[in-house]
Amino acid sequence: MPPTVIDSQDEIIAEAFSRTAEKYDAFAEDHPHLTRMRNKVYAHMTRHIRPSSCILELNAGTGTDAVQLAQRGYSVHATDISPGMLNRLREKVQDLNLEDCITWEARSFLSLDDVPGAPFDAVFSDLGGLNCVPDLTPVIQQLPKVLKAGGIVTWVLMPHVCLWEIGEMFRGNFRLAFRRFAKNAVRANLEGLQFDIYYFSPQQVIQWFGEEYDLLALEGLSVITPTAESKKFVRQFPRLYRALSWLDDRLSTRWPWYGWGDFYILTMRYKPQLLQAASSPPRTAT
Repeated sequence: MPPTVIDSQDEIIAEAFSRTAEKYDAFAEDHPHLTRMRNKVYAHMTRHIRPSSCILELNAGTGTDAVQLAQRGYSVHATDISPGMLNRLREKVQDLNLEDCITWEARSFLSLDDVPGAPFDAVFSDLGGLNCVPDLTPVIQQLPKVLKAGGIVTWVLMPHVCLWEIGEMFRGNFRLAFRRFAKNAVRANLEGLQFDIYYFSPQQVIQWFGEEYDLLALEGLSVITPTAESKKFVRQFPRLYRALSWLDDRLSTRWPWYGWGDFYILTMRYKPQLLQAASSPPRTAT
């Protein structure tokens, strides 16, 4: 039988993450730094999204976030294009008896027509799942199909400025140190398959959202602590890691740090024109 031809970006990404699904979960086990990062995302969300809210998750992966959010009282409809990732998600939901609060389907974030359960209270995507398209406008334009008026969008995205990676220049790794400043796509390699990654500044993304969305919160994620790939640092340098984490917590919501880091957390509120008009005071004749 001839090998399957994979030529589109979506097909390549779906296959790459299917191949790595088991490794993805194994890497996350006993990874205190990644756990800290995820917990900061959940804490951010609970400040802006009420418990018992219904959340549409884009790029849900193996369901790590969906499970954690369900255990915090949310209902989640998880979507992803990777069959391997969704298989892992389904197993977790069944093993933990979370069928009542987590549903899932194979779906691209570029195709949000007729999503079951829409409209939702919030739309969520974690850890750079949306950084595989050059422009988020096509995603944002579809949000009114799936998001309630007054609903929340919380996306965790990869910025241009990652101080931990820039520090690699002192080790002579200039390609890694400055890769996020590339004008065009950066080529990623996962399980022998290559696809494009793009980096967005918060200002870019806020501009793409436009006037129908208000910025509620912006927070850097792992601004001066290691990147998510750094699994051993916590155990090799525990005191230094605690000090960096303490400082990281105090800088992450301040300018300019809130737009830097391995990622940043951006939360917007959807205010369509009709809602804005209803909340505006009536005009008086002059």
